[in-house]
Amino acid sequence: MSSHSHAGIDLTQTQQRLLRELVTLFRESDEPIKGAEMAESVDRNPGTVRNQMQSLKTLQLVEGIPGPRGGYKPTATAYETLSVERVDEPAEVPLYRNGARVDGAVVGEINLTSVLHPDQCRAEIELQGSTLFSEGDDVAVGPTPLCELRIDGVVDGVDTVNSTLVLEIDEMTAPGESHSE
Repeated sequence: MSSHSHAGIDLTQTQQRLLRELVTLFRESDEPIKGAEMAESVDRNPGTVRNQMQSLKTLQLVEGIPGPRGGYKPTATAYETLSVERVDEPAEVPLYRNGARVDGAVVGEINLTSVLHPDQCRAEIELQGSTLFSEGDDVAVGPTPLCELRIDGVVDGVDTVNSTLVLEIDEMTAPGESHSE
């Protein structure tokens, strides 16, 4: 048995990859994902995947669902560990344009594209519904349901095909920092 340290969860690369894959597959299907399906998508032996999933279950990152429709699904902790925000009810993330709340714009996903280049920090905001934004608009997104992340920025580009806004980030805040409302 390997020993697990719980000061933050240290995952092996394989575990991380499996967890990421599980989150992706689960997001697409919203059904428990079978071990065999996981094995196929990461190109590993199903036995190996089963063992790894067992250890992820021990870490409470994965839930095993029994029965014929069963499989694995990521727990809330899995999302936090991978720092992927799970948006169950996408309408919950407020979106503001030039200071006014945009009704009817639903934030589906927020991707921080260039965390590695803090001098050119950008966020991709994937919207469901219309994008009435144009370059140069001031945009504020958030707080998000899970991490209460709030992003303020300026629209740097609009991808109308994928309903995605590219923001040049001016400021990101999350709770735990002092809020003066």
